[in-house]
Amino acid sequence: MFKKFLLCIAVLFSLNAQAAEPKVDLKDPYKMVRTVSDNTFARITKDQPLIAKDKEHLRVIVEEELMPYIDYKYAALRVLGNHVSKVRAIEDKEEKANAIKELQRFIDVFQKYLIATYAGVFTQYTNQSVEFAPPQPFKGQDVVVVKTKIVEAGKPDIRIDFKVREDRSGNWGAYDMIAEGISLLDAKQSELQGILRQHGLDYVSDLLEQKSQLPVQFRGDGGDE
Repeated sequence: MFKKFLLCIAVLFSLNAQAAEPKVDLKDPYKMVRTVSDNTFARITKDQPLIAKDKEHLRVIVEEELMPYIDYKYAALRVLGNHVSKVRAIEDKEEKANAIKELQRFIDVFQKYLIATYAGVFTQYTNQSVEFAPPQPFKGQDVVVVKTKIVEAGKPDIRIDFKVREDRSGNWGAYDMIAEGISLLDAKQSELQGILRQHGLDYVSDLLEQKSQLPVQFRGDGGDE
């Protein structure tokens, strides 16, 4: 299911291409989402000869065009859920320092995992199109939902709520996507919580790191093979 969500997000960020790459307006969540989609698809189109030779080049595109606008740190901590609260509650300084190092490693690995997974789902992009709902007033809010609909001939429309948040500097970044009412982060959290409780955070980081190092390819909807 997580891979299905990522395919949706890949489509969302790879449509409505323009000839030039406009500057991303980080102060407007709606413009940010639209512009990043333009820039990402333009880069994929331009780099098709490189991608045809080596699909690993998709990692470069994702890292340079998409990831700067994904709040992967916040997303990673959300995936860990109450584990973060447990780390904050640790009183022993040495134990807490070690726990924080584990958290930082997970965040770094989670970013690499997302890069690898997004690169994989971009191999499946064909001719889908996306329709954006009209922008809404967002002043005074720190979380905004950008509503979209992915349209493909002969298939039902897929409704997507794309969640972005404003950081302390006033810039907006994406952190979650709700596909047909199901949160990407909630789904990933449910998948990892049992493993986290049983084996610990370092084990989960090792697991995701191994997956991130696999060759770029789409691995289907049946979990994280």
